[in-house]
Amino acid sequence: MKILVTGAAGFIGMHVARRLLEQGAEVVGIDNLNDYYDVDLKKDRLKQLVPFGNFEFAKLDMADRTGMEELFRSGRFQRVVNLGAQAGVRYSITNPYAYINSNIVGFLNTLEGCRHNGVEHLVYASSSSVYGINAKMPFSVRDNVDHPISLYAATKKSNELMAHTYSHVYGLPTTGLRFFTVYGPWGRPDMAMSLFTKAILEDRPIEVFNHGKMQRDFTYIDDIVEGVVRVLDKIPVRDPSFDRTAPDAASSDAPYRLYNIGNDTPVELMMFIETIEKAVGKKAIINMLPMQAGDVSATHADIADLHGAIGFAPRTPLKDGVERSVAWFKDYHGVVKSQEGVAKVAVS
Repeated sequence: MKILVTGAAGFIGMHVARRLLEQGAEVVGIDNLNDYYDVDLKKDRLKQLVPFGNFEFAKLDMADRTGMEELFRSGRFQRVVNLGAQAGVRYSITNPYAYINSNIVGFLNTLEGCRHNGVEHLVYASSSSVYGINAKMPFSVRDNVDHPISLYAATKKSNELMAHTYSHVYGLPTTGLRFFTVYGPWGRPDMAMSLFTKAILEDRPIEVFNHGKMQRDFTYIDDIVEGVVRVLDKIPVRDPSFDRTAPDAASSDAPYRLYNIGNDTPVELMMFIETIEKAVGKKAIINMLPMQAGDVSATHADIADLHGAIGFAPRTPLKDGVERSVAWFKDYHGVVKSQEGVAKVAVS
């Protein structure tokens, strides 16, 4: 099996690529190594993959049409896992063009590459952000998601629509996965897990929005990877029971599927912070702030469809996941004890 993983230097991309390599697949990873956050972290993630003899990396921007055409033409991939995208809800408010170039143009180039080169299955990352102003919980893939509140979310919804079009017109099997607040070792530094851990270690206040009245369906990276890899082998076919007079948003009469992939257990943000405090061994200094633009107060994944399709069930308790994340953070950033006995980050 030869598999292309886009965004291979990213948080989820590196973990998925490593699992596929461990299973014996031949993996080609691409990433543009942009400076949205620390490029050294991305390079260090790639170092986890280099020892595998069945791994090849190419620095490539998905928005590069010519480069993507050549990649697919020469690669002869059987399957593609598209995890490359411009991430971040808040960043999309101030840097909209980055999201169109990467998440729309880049995704189109990926679809075209799959279409013209006989790819068996495209699995791509969507996001819980597509639920926008929806208030009905838990979020179901069968719900309408036409009210996004950030450009990032709009691009992810667009990906789902684009994928359906290619599934319908060209018969390309596609599966979209709506990720819910992924955390774990090697996580992005702009996500809550790393931001809070770093601030607590450095005795700096953490910013808690909506005055702490937030819930998130925090999902540990190992559970996400398990779901992605299983889905890759679950190639969708047209649903013979699909009713065009009452269409189901999660299915189609084309080879197209959508799934939520989350923990199915929302956690109060303040409980999440308390769990980090216990793992770090220090109390947080908290700065309460109002809700930020583009943010939502709660997320909760209905994962019944994914469980039915591949038997997916998250296995990592929050306490275990947070402890592993904090341990990795301390190790990676070289946390040491000062003379006063207070943990400090020695290497940024």
